[in-house]
Amino acid sequence: MSIAIATTDKLPRSGRSNSPFRYAGGKFYARRLILDEIPTHEIYAEPFAGGASVFFAKDHAPVNLLNDLDSDVIGTLRIIRDRVEDLIRLLDGVTATKKNHNFYKTRFEPENILERAARWFYLNRTSYSGIMRPENCYWGYGRKYSMRPENWPPHLRTVSDKLQGVELTTFDFADVIDALPNGAFVFVDPPYYNADQQKFYNCTFDHRDHLRLAECLKRNSRRLQFLLTYDDHEDVRDMYAWVCEINNREWNYTINRTDDQRNGLKLGDGHRGGRKKGQEIFIRNYDV
Repeated sequence: MSIAIATTDKLPRSGRSNSPFRYAGGKFYARRLILDEIPTHEIYAEPFAGGASVFFAKDHAPVNLLNDLDSDVIGTLRIIRDRVEDLIRLLDGVTATKKNHNFYKTRFEPENILERAARWFYLNRTSYSGIMRPENCYWGYGRKYSMRPENWPPHLRTVSDKLQGVELTTFDFADVIDALPNGAFVFVDPPYYNADQQKFYNCTFDHRDHLRLAECLKRNSRRLQFLLTYDDHEDVRDMYAWVCEINNREWNYTINRTDDQRNGLKLGDGHRGGRKKGQEIFIRNYDV
């Protein structure tokens, strides 16, 4: 008697190539606007990958590189790429509850890179807005609007498929951009200029870094194409006055609020917030 064993490529997939993460400042809601401005390219890079919403939404290029200074972001992406079924088995049966969130946040001690990725992924999917900075990493899962744990496996497999062959690194952005081959396209999504990003990210980005980024893109502007997204600030416009296009862009997004532990508010399971406007400037060194 033979026993049929499901091969990995036949296991259920979501079929939706969206980011596996919730990410503060991510471009999920703006991704269609961004895709409209991306030129034809053979080499694609994101020096500030974060949730990598644009990468997952766009067509696969022959060569792809995702970089982020946060080693947990890249470490989790590597596990999804290389060991997705191990990650799925480790998360199997773990429910999205406030008790489990507190356990993974305060008591669980990972013993290897797989457990570290599972912990990070669980907290990211169940924390308010995907904020992972420990002091601001609060329970924020709403069953009506958050992806349910039973839907994590098929989506993780879809994400893993998209990540095959993708280079994943944790370098300083300047090292990544300077090393790219001529003709590469770079989507650049740094932390906002005029925002308290220390509340959201484990890696800081100060004024000197914003200046370094502008200098780095300028010295590479003749050999690379880049699209840069920023909050609209006069200092940013001054730093990039040499670029050929600076355009305002606006999009709608929804805030799905649950418990606000910090302020003691009981907002219920999955209470939907109002529609908001995202407003940024898109800066590019090429004509569309």
